[in-house]
Amino acid sequence: MTKPFRTQIRSALANPHLQIALDNNAERRTKVRLQSYKTLPENIQIMRQRAHELRAQVIAHLPHYLDEFIDNAQHNGIIVHRAANAEQAVQIVLDIAQQHNARLIAKSKTMVGEEIELNPALEKHGYQVVETDLGEYIVQIRGEHPAHIITPAVHLRREDVGQTFHEKLGMPLTDDVAAMVAVARRTLREIFLKADIGISGVNIGVVENGTLCVLTNEGNGRMVTTIPPVHIALMGIERLVPSMKDLALLLQLLPRSATGQKLTVYANLIRSPGLHGENPRQRHLVLLDNGRMAIRNSPFNDILFCIRCGSCMNACPIFREISGHGYVGVSGKHTPYPGPMGSVLAPVLFSREEFSHLARASSLCGACKEACPVDIDLPNLLLRHRAGLSIKASTQTQPVSNAPGYLTWGLKFFTWIATSPALFYTAQRMAGFFSRFVALSAPWIHFPAFTGWGYSKDFPRPAIRPFHAQWKDVDSQNIPVTATKNIPPDAAPESTTLPTANEKPSSSLTERFAKELEAIGGVIIPCNTASLGQHILDILQKHSIDSITAWQQAYLPDGIIDFLQTKGIKVVNDLDSNARGGLTGALYGIAETGTLVIPSEPGRPLTASLLPDIHIAVLHSRDIRSDLAQTLIDLTNHRAPVTVLVSGPSRTADIEMTLSIGVHGPCQVIVCCLED
Repeated sequence: MTKPFRTQIRSALANPHLQIALDNNAERRTKVRLQSYKTLPENIQIMRQRAHELRAQVIAHLPHYLDEFIDNAQHNGIIVHRAANAEQAVQIVLDIAQQHNARLIAKSKTMVGEEIELNPALEKHGYQVVETDLGEYIVQIRGEHPAHIITPAVHLRREDVGQTFHEKLGMPLTDDVAAMVAVARRTLREIFLKADIGISGVNIGVVENGTLCVLTNEGNGRMVTTIPPVHIALMGIERLVPSMKDLALLLQLLPRSATGQKLTVYANLIRSPGLHGENPRQRHLVLLDNGRMAIRNSPFNDILFCIRCGSCMNACPIFREISGHGYVGVSGKHTPYPGPMGSVLAPVLFSREEFSHLARASSLCGACKEACPVDIDLPNLLLRHRAGLSIKASTQTQPVSNAPGYLTWGLKFFTWIATSPALFYTAQRMAGFFSRFVALSAPWIHFPAFTGWGYSKDFPRPAIRPFHAQWKDVDSQNIPVTATKNIPPDAAPESTTLPTANEKPSSSLTERFAKELEAIGGVIIPCNTASLGQHILDILQKHSIDSITAWQQAYLPDGIIDFLQTKGIKVVNDLDSNARGGLTGALYGIAETGTLVIPSEPGRPLTASLLPDIHIAVLHSRDIRSDLAQTLIDLTNHRAPVTVLVSGPSRTADIEMTLSIGVHGPCQVIVCCLED
């Protein structure tokens, strides 16, 4: 392993605050992931296998799916660009920015943006680029790289963030997370409203209708794809599914694996630019290859199945000790893809010479494979790197191992001994004698520091007696060899299977919807047409709101707008950044997740459900659907430029894993459910 890598390891291990932060992140993420799997409609192993087969199918036929996806996206009015490498992708973005005389760019989290090093390139050409994900914003103003693909500021304490906001934003010094989130909301709101271009990633592209699916919890992903006049989406060419039904499968797995949610707060289904002059007037999609097609035809093909949930990082004992900042190349270069999946991806995506040693930052315990929602065999892929395989393996006559010379010769020596029973027996006896001698007579003996043994990893003490000798003693005494556990007498028996699908509840869809909505922080108010207006007025008066942005009357129950106006409520049907209340309808409600399905069309602005502090939605009980899968299938041919799935209020846990409500989107979602 390289000197910069070892330096990063030692630095991480010596940082007690980092160790606490990483432990808390791993434990919490793992716990909520396993809990959320229990709410899946099917057994998790069955769904993982289906997802694996789905991703394998897409990668096997990627050229075909890619061509069809591009045709459908262009038919929808999206301007599609192909980029063979990072340089081309950056140049495409620069050209678009120049065409529109842009100066300020609001950027949502995008791993492709990190991969092509987009921010430095844009800043070099004079553009102001602001990361709008809270965690990304924090590390940006600190001049750091993200430490995790899901929780970029996982390495920081609240005191660190408070000091940063004090120095960079002039905020009074505090460790109050809610206060810091409020300052970030005010600061970044101005960026959203003034930005000339919004840049986002794409989590999943749907081939059959050219839809871009962008997931976000805070609402910044909605902001940058809704408010600026130009939207640029960056997407790796492998991030495709054939249909909306397939999208539902991944949306059931990805949020649960990433953050333990049934569904992210906002799932944006983007089909086209805004209609009739509404923003964004242009949507651009940059499809990046950057080596992906070459990986597809290599021994590392399966890494293209990855859906970037970060679950393997949370499960990995190595990542838990060194964080994403620990994964550096031979020259000290940072990789945007850390952890087990990054240790596979970085050498083949960037440089084998620079990053192949990362494959040795693994215990090969298999925790990453068990955590992967699409069942990628990451340990196997890591072993292929260790064996010296490359993406050109088909023409490679003899793989060249990336192991250090001393390790290569050591393994050869071990192979020579291990393949001879007599030599192996003798070596065992000698190791046992040496172990006893060190323990009793020379405890000061250590392995040389350059090996890492005794500092960053523990070397198990060799057995004093060979296994065969111990076995003979056990066999001669007829001692049972099955292990036992100290189990309390009142403990429930252990199960060797994962929970099966939940039984269908006997309650009505409305009751199920209400229960799920309340579980994610929403509020539901049952009412009828006669009482609807008064309920909405009561909500507004309770929060001292006298101005709202709303859908046009044609898309709301009759008379609601007139009623509110007669009561002194100012109602606008346009972008109003000062309105503290928003009133919309809903196309559907989803009982499985407590989700509202909200379309965007002229007269139904998305900003009404996005900008205000409080979002009030009117939902007919007859429009509540049972599950996510059927709802997405029904949306296959829906022609709205954007349809957003809203699951509760905006939220984040980017500062010391502390849940904060109301980051960029509404801090309250109130559903007035009309019983028919």
